[in-house]
Amino acid sequence: MTKSKSDPTDGTPFEAVIGLEAHVQLKTRSKMFCGCENRFGAEPNTLVCPVCLGHPGSLPVVNRQAMEWAARVGLACGCEIARFTKFDRKNYYYPDLPKGYQISQYDLPICNGGEVEVHFANDSGVVRRKIGLVRIHLEEDAGKNIHAEARPESWVDLNRAGVPLLEIVSKPDMHTPEEAGAYLRMLRLIMLYLGVSDCNMEEGTLRCDVNISVRPRGSTHLETRTEIKNLNSFTHVENALQHEITRQMKIKARGEKIVQQTLLFDPEKGETRVMRGKEEAHDYRYFPEPDLAPWIFSEEWIESLRKSLPEMPAVRLQRFQGALGLSPYHADVLVRDVVMAEFFEEALETYDKAQSVANWVTNVVREESNARGISAKEIGISPARLAGLVRAIDEGKVSNQKARDVFKAMLGNTRAVAEVIGELGLEQISDDSFIRNAVKEVIGKHPGPVEDVKKGKENSINFLVGQVMRQSKGKANPGIVLKLVKEELGV
Repeated sequence: MTKSKSDPTDGTPFEAVIGLEAHVQLKTRSKMFCGCENRFGAEPNTLVCPVCLGHPGSLPVVNRQAMEWAARVGLACGCEIARFTKFDRKNYYYPDLPKGYQISQYDLPICNGGEVEVHFANDSGVVRRKIGLVRIHLEEDAGKNIHAEARPESWVDLNRAGVPLLEIVSKPDMHTPEEAGAYLRMLRLIMLYLGVSDCNMEEGTLRCDVNISVRPRGSTHLETRTEIKNLNSFTHVENALQHEITRQMKIKARGEKIVQQTLLFDPEKGETRVMRGKEEAHDYRYFPEPDLAPWIFSEEWIESLRKSLPEMPAVRLQRFQGALGLSPYHADVLVRDVVMAEFFEEALETYDKAQSVANWVTNVVREESNARGISAKEIGISPARLAGLVRAIDEGKVSNQKARDVFKAMLGNTRAVAEVIGELGLEQISDDSFIRNAVKEVIGKHPGPVEDVKKGKENSINFLVGQVMRQSKGKANPGIVLKLVKEELGV
């Protein structure tokens, strides 16, 4: 669990009020209102058609899967799903918007209300909060402007135009950059658990706008806000908020007024700059989309979607800590990686000692997957074989330290754990009589440390244990060695 940064309002008479608008591209096979392929990385302007290019006379058709996925996200967040919803035209001009308007939703969104449960660590411990949602609605994404660095030229790539975009609007329930970062990370996890988006911020499939205002501490009214657009990393969100909150507090401390503006964040300079004046809803001249009929969700349809939901991150976290007894750290690490959590659960089907398995998955398996830039399931060892290795450690057949060598030798093949341990000659010795003889021999050779132990210097026991381990070439069970050393010395 990541420890939070400092709250910029600490020790001041102000508090920040933060709301987020997250934009999530859905990974449907086709776009929102046409049959064009929804895929990142294609040659510019190759995944387009008359509909997403806005040619006169072309008519949109709603992507049913996008509607279902939007409803599933709403159900996962505890939203009320609209039985009757419609699309609207949001009118504005920008080069990457070929129609001159965006098909979006205004007064009748698919999802209303709901909340997202977040948790993060600060100096007081683990903070758990529920961030309220205002709405979740569907719209089409715009294209992408590409600006030349060396020349005063820009190009427009419309491959992204028309891609289904889920906009998730939070309530102004957050007060620190850390809460906003935790909220956005949990939102990303929910999407990954549902399988509706890959939420790759580098590719722009998860983007975020943040709204910030600052008010006197203890006040309940909302003051003039600014909006920072198109933040594409968790770090940028937190850093932009740090800067903007501090900037607004300085303005208020001087007795000046905040100007409602739309801002951009420069991550290199760590500061915001003005993009334009802040728009209001009436500036977009919303009106119902005349080319699309309203959409109706039946009670049966909604219930079938509800039953299809997987276990959500917050519920899994509680189960891992409660029923499985994992430490908060290990439970948190597992829950934040969907593939790793599944790997862990599959390993438990073979060996049910949850904490032992979690230790190996969150350390050794995680290190291997991170080093190679692949998922836990791609490293070349099945969950069942990993569980077999953990069982061998717990049963004293191989030491925890030497087991890392066994793990490396098991990657990329199907050999049994016992076979690999035997081939490497790493069988751990747990025979009491053998170890006791070695202990007696070491005690006889080192009267100095023995005398120190008898004088109360129990740290010298570690020296004697180390000598036994050296004599056995690291094969003796260290737990048994320690126990027998203490017995022989009467400690």
